[in-house]
Amino acid sequence: MRLVVHPGAVVQGRARVPGDKSIAHRWLILAATARGRSRVLQVPPSLDVRSTAACMAAVVPEARPGLDAWALNVARGAHSDGFTWGTAGDVGSTSEVEVESHGRGSLGRPGSVLDCGNSGTTMRLLSGLLAAAPFSATLTGDESLRRRPMDRVAQPLRAMGATIETTDGHAPVTVRGGLLRGISYHAPMPSAQLKSAILLAGCDADGLTEVIEAAATRDHTERALEALGGPVVRSPGRVAVSRFQHEGFDAAVPGDVSSAAFLAGAAAVTGGEIEVLDVGLNPSRTGFLEVLQRMGVAVETFERRTELGEPVGDLIVHGPSRLRATSVSADELPLVIDEVPLLAAVAAHASGDTWFAGAGELRVKESDRLTGTVSALRAIGSHAGAEGEDLVVAGGGVRGGTTSSAGDHRMAMATAVAGLAADGDVVVEDADATDISFPGFADVLRAAGAHVETS
Repeated sequence: MRLVVHPGAVVQGRARVPGDKSIAHRWLILAATARGRSRVLQVPPSLDVRSTAACMAAVVPEARPGLDAWALNVARGAHSDGFTWGTAGDVGSTSEVEVESHGRGSLGRPGSVLDCGNSGTTMRLLSGLLAAAPFSATLTGDESLRRRPMDRVAQPLRAMGATIETTDGHAPVTVRGGLLRGISYHAPMPSAQLKSAILLAGCDADGLTEVIEAAATRDHTERALEALGGPVVRSPGRVAVSRFQHEGFDAAVPGDVSSAAFLAGAAAVTGGEIEVLDVGLNPSRTGFLEVLQRMGVAVETFERRTELGEPVGDLIVHGPSRLRATSVSADELPLVIDEVPLLAAVAAHASGDTWFAGAGELRVKESDRLTGTVSALRAIGSHAGAEGEDLVVAGGGVRGGTTSSAGDHRMAMATAVAGLAADGDVVVEDADATDISFPGFADVLRAAGAHVETS
């Protein structure tokens, strides 16, 4: 798909975004391995979440009917409208997964290789889940996923007693489960996927399993385990869990705050106002709002309820008349890692240089987002560069031009946002990558007043 963004419109309105895929991955895994019935509402139809559902259906036969029924509805397009404008109507209530399981003891050998698609979260979390399973399973993915590092997860799982084989440190990954023992692991890099894999393995290990982080990362896994009554111990920079089998649960996935970030950015660069309803407000995911505030954007949040330990509420963003440059420190960057392309797109319209320090982890995302962000901004007439592990974006505006997403959903959406306030049209090739996390993204922008076309 080709996305053409015509500048000049003010983005404004009210929205509900698709469910949070980071949370959905974890809750689907927990639902399929619970003891009893679980019902998860507002599961997003994104391709990454479908990968997790398909893999769990392959290793938990009891949960397969519910997971397959959801996948069939998604394939029929039943859940394509995960957003509305100008109303507060109920959205996503039919995006429901209901499964029965007898707990982790229900895990069974898959009949074939587990295809994780483009989803690193699927591959890494399932590696942790299967580390104690009494069989062997091989996980693979698309070309992009097979380039991403997997030894960072394999090493601690090996230390716990599992046998993990990678392909030169990458996928395919073969996991042969074993009797696990708890470990105390100092994570060498900030990674919520690494932490979650270890914690899922720790739920089936003898003794205490502890992860110590040098920098905070998103905490969806430990929040969910804690809400399910798990023996979770948390303190700054440390989380630990002991052997634990959870019961079935009911919960509704909050709106994806990372998807909301692109709507916030659209309002920021066009001087508009966006209200996003029923979105996740987990503090480990909203760091990008603090960065936007430093750039002059007005932000309000209103917490309404809690879902399986996750705060949920409304977000209102008011775009300023003029954006300021800022800097993101290496300590802050892990908490905005997924939003860096979007923040860079906003920074392109600010006055002055914006720095993102210690952004090397961007090189091993769905694409090399450090190089990709620089290339994309330059292609559309902005100025950006990589200085060592730092990303630098010179403000002053965007002229317009053509670029490609390179198959990366966040790059596609970030470049489109940059184009909303450009001097000329911005064309994004391979924009159908947005379906990975935000199906219908172009339609949402159009409904909010943006002048965008697809072909």
